[in-house]
Amino acid sequence: MTPTPHLAEHAARVERPAPFQPVEHSLLAHAGTTTVDIVVPVYNEERALPGCLRTLHARLSQGFPFPWRITVADNASTDETLATAHRLADELPGVCVVHLDRKGRGLALRTVWGASDADIVAYMDVDLSTGLDGLLPLVAPLASGHSDLAIGSRLAPGARTVRGPRREFVSRCYNGIIRLTHGVRFTDAQCGFKAARTEVLRPLLEVTRDDAWFFDTELLLLAEHNGLRIHEVPVDWVEDIDTRVDVVSTARQDLQGLWRMARLKASGDARVEVVPRPEPAAEHPDAVLAPSTGRGALSWEVGCFVAIGVVSTAGQALLYWLLRGWWSPAVANLISLFVLTVLNTEANRRLTFRHSTSPPARVHLGAGGLFVLGYVVTSAAVLWFKWLDPGASPATETAVLTTASVAVTCVRFAVLRLAVFAAPRSRNR
Repeated sequence: MTPTPHLAEHAARVERPAPFQPVEHSLLAHAGTTTVDIVVPVYNEERALPGCLRTLHARLSQGFPFPWRITVADNASTDETLATAHRLADELPGVCVVHLDRKGRGLALRTVWGASDADIVAYMDVDLSTGLDGLLPLVAPLASGHSDLAIGSRLAPGARTVRGPRREFVSRCYNGIIRLTHGVRFTDAQCGFKAARTEVLRPLLEVTRDDAWFFDTELLLLAEHNGLRIHEVPVDWVEDIDTRVDVVSTARQDLQGLWRMARLKASGDARVEVVPRPEPAAEHPDAVLAPSTGRGALSWEVGCFVAIGVVSTAGQALLYWLLRGWWSPAVANLISLFVLTVLNTEANRRLTFRHSTSPPARVHLGAGGLFVLGYVVTSAAVLWFKWLDPGASPATETAVLTTASVAVTCVRFAVLRLAVFAAPRSRNR
């Protein structure tokens, strides 16, 4: 396997990998020959590493249904971690060691994943905070071709976590900021338990730049932006009280990373060419989260758009009625229409046309043009009615505004669907 160009410097450090351990005595041995490379990044973990590797090795040996290998990625440790890793590799079949001369979990994963010859690559933290019962559910949808990436989630329904209130608060705030700023659907960006199909991962690695903790978020943002399917596994997770993470510094770097990713998306440089995913099996017709072509797509889009439109129209009418007591019809309509247009566009971007490949700049520009059209039409309707009936009450004006808004909404749907939001690429199916 030839490493990608910007990985070549570090990939050259990878020693000859250990052979994949075959599947033995497994009822699921017929699952196929999909190979899995599980990476454990470490930095000064000479005490935790033996217990982690022996526990993980025993679990994999006892019935993991795919040929596997464990790769220890040493991040320039200054203690006896590297020597300990080599000693364990000699002891345990299927374990190999990679040494990097620079720190950084993101650097380690990008280097080892980029050079791996496995069909699926994964990683987990050395403290094994995440229960290993989630490993097979993490890998299975990738091996079947159903999903492209899989992540453990401490925030998904069904997850069970044990951690302090401070870390719980920080985690929920961070993931909330990601959803608010990037409109993503995954719930937990930083759980140290992830896997991906190697063929779709490599183009994403070419775009990633973070060498530290933001790498996870960066990778997921790129994956979702390019229409890849991300599968979430609710996990059992217990906090490691000996964590090395500097929360304040990491939070600052994460916010900087989110801003960088927003600019990357806006410029169009976040788009990559990825390998098409196999078609879902016929016996699983519900495998597609939301149709993007044909009659099913139109039904989905119309249903979502109507629901969002009803709420938006009612919200605009209510806000107009509240503002009308202070301002003229034109001003009250301008403010109410602006506020609800922003909310409406964001809701449609996340729900109605969520598989669109249209860049954010195009979406917001198109929404701005439709906002101007909507304002002109609805204001003209209200002013014309006011001219016909100067004594009309605000309630009557609101009814006229609502009628005009419905007409504008119909036109808006057609323009959004045919012009503003690009048709999804066939590789997303």
